[in-house]
Amino acid sequence: MNSFEFYSPTRVYFGKDGLSKAGDAVKKCGAKRVLLHYGSRRVLENGIMDKVVDSLKTLDIGYVLLGGVVPNPRLSLVREGADLVKRENIDFILAVGGGSVIDSSKAIAFASQCNHDIWETYMGRAPITAALPTGNIITIAAAGSETSRHTVITNDEGESWLKIGYNHELLRPKFTVMDPELLYSLPPYQTASGIVDIMMHTLDRYFSPGGENEITDHFAEQLLKVVMRYGKICMENPSDYQARSEVLWAGSISHNDMTGLGRVGCFATHRLEHELSAKYDVTHGAGLAAIWGSWARYAYKADVMRFARYGVQVFDLPMNFTNPEYTALEAIRRTEEYFVSIGMPINMTDLVGKKISDEDIDEMSDKCSRGETITIGTFMKLDRPKMLEIYKAAR
Repeated sequence: MNSFEFYSPTRVYFGKDGLSKAGDAVKKCGAKRVLLHYGSRRVLENGIMDKVVDSLKTLDIGYVLLGGVVPNPRLSLVREGADLVKRENIDFILAVGGGSVIDSSKAIAFASQCNHDIWETYMGRAPITAALPTGNIITIAAAGSETSRHTVITNDEGESWLKIGYNHELLRPKFTVMDPELLYSLPPYQTASGIVDIMMHTLDRYFSPGGENEITDHFAEQLLKVVMRYGKICMENPSDYQARSEVLWAGSISHNDMTGLGRVGCFATHRLEHELSAKYDVTHGAGLAAIWGSWARYAYKADVMRFARYGVQVFDLPMNFTNPEYTALEAIRRTEEYFVSIGMPINMTDLVGKKISDEDIDEMSDKCSRGETITIGTFMKLDRPKMLEIYKAAR
């Protein structure tokens, strides 16, 4: 087992009637004026935001609303939010929505406190030293950003359209409200995309270099089995409280590092998908489903037995000791079969609904490799030519 440091201080309020706890949770953080950040009008139309506002008003906590977050959250809105925070003397940011809203709120939290161009931070040239505290009310099980230190933003300014992540302990939310009933009204496609995202956060840690670490491996394997089982139930019966509960909690656990302790993590699939969703503005989870199988078939030979173990432990496949490669490839096929069963694409053409040109693939490979200046991944290091091959295979 590799050495690791684990820290996950976010307070979790899990269960029914979670919205009633929002005001108290904010007050415990010492906040006096809150930015309520959201994306979908669903939170306005179904009464979620009204209940949040009421809980703040009861405790005489001031608030300002800022909507407009879209999937693959935009740098331009982050800049607008940072200006609003300064102008309105905001001292706390409460995200009401899914991973994109939470990522945007984290970005605003540090953008409002720094004196440099925040995109320099995402490019790795200017680390942060301060950030406002954040909390969130999660309305979709997917990104795991509600308890993580991660944020991902798309640069929509000029012709960049780069989608890049940044990690820092200052970005861990102070609390998250997780009420499974808030997920009942999610469209099926969003539910399915979330299921894939949760799986990928686990798989990108599972398929990475690391020593023997049975407890982490079994934790990851069982989480995957639970998500696949209850994910199907969520698709069939959106108001099944138990199923929504299991998937919602798994979403947080999958991305607070518990499923990868003692391993270094890979996240090549995520990096490849970032350029895909930045270019075509597709839903992140669906993009992951479209590209993972091609990455897996390209990379599995780096550790055939790891993929074979995945097949045995997660899909209950018999181990083919004579030809473990057969078990490994069958595990990849079963994963894609599951994606299809919940309505997810397993290639980029089905994802975007049109032919993807060689020029598009060349552009994504160039951006993913930052002009051939970096490699991605740890399970198998990918340079630009390898990225190109995976994108072509995923087409």
